Amino acid sequence: MMNRKTFTAAMAAALLSLGLGAQAQDKPTIRILVGFPPGGASDSLARLMADKLREELQQPVIVENRPGVGGRIAAQAVKAAAPNGLTYMVAPNATLTFQHLTYPVSTLGYDMTTDFTSVAQLTSYPMAMVVHNSLGVKNAKEFAAWLKANPAKGNFGTAGQGGDTHFNGLQFAKIAGVPMQVVPYRGNGPLATDLLGGQILIGNMLAGDALQHVKAGKLNYVGVYASKRSPLLPDVPTMAEQGFDTGGSDGWMAVWGPAKLPKAELERMQAAIKKTLADPAVQDTLMTKFLQVADYRTGTEVDKQLQAELAHWGPVIKASGFTPAP
Repeated sequence: MMNRKTFTAAMAAALLSLGLGAQAQDKPTIRILVGFPPGGASDSLARLMADKLREELQQPVIVENRPGVGGRIAAQAVKAAAPNGLTYMVAPNATLTFQHLTYPVSTLGYDMTTDFTSVAQLTSYPMAMVVHNSLGVKNAKEFAAWLKANPAKGNFGTAGQGGDTHFNGLQFAKIAGVPMQVVPYRGNGPLATDLLGGQILIGNMLAGDALQHVKAGKLNYVGVYASKRSPLLPDVPTMAEQGFDTGGSDGWMAVWGPAKLPKAELERMQAAIKKTLADPAVQDTLMTKFLQVADYRTGTEVDKQLQAELAHWGPVIKASGFTPAP
């Protein structure tokens, strides 16, 4: 039975909770836009962050899906939003870097170098070359030898055209001295299905989307595109350490806001994100359910990464002669 002291403490806590809830409802709603349909990697991460940021900021936080054209619709909406700390976007780095390098600003409707404020990086995740187990190859050197012996079978699938998996594959082919052609899919899900069915034998994709099939012995990892091994796949060597350095790196997710975001709003959101990503429960969820690693970086660090990616991939894309579909 609860005594008076315990009852009083419980009532105080309840009243405090109600007070904080009312305070949160008095604040305007923060929108996190996602340029992809519900259920995907960007959407799932945004919803996890929204739930936690709602607690940290004591303010309503919702996710709005604005799918279309590789994330451009959401990016256009963020550009057009008032810089008042109420509109943000969660997106993969490819949405900004590769879109910027493959489409003119007139088509995009924004300039990634001037129209956004980089807030913080959230996570990182490995990209990998994956093959059907019938090839009998377990590493990059064996795969290159197989390609040379089977030049007509060097087609590799990607989740669409014009992204990091597309150009990492072409760079691998260039280094290996073998012909390879990209086959675009509408996402990693359909690509994995065709890989399992043997309709295509090679895929360049998010490593996590193939993990269960690799564990089942149906697919094999050739290597991951990064400067160091991923903690998600510590036993899978990088392409670089196998002698096929494409210059690729982990994919990553970050938060952006409109240009000219006030410093106070920027720092407030950064502090909340940093605290959220430091939570062991969040880190565990990201690794076990999302197959991503909590990897907080400031907006300044995000800008440096973007510039490095533009400098690396710009010449590669130009040399490839790639022309995106209108």
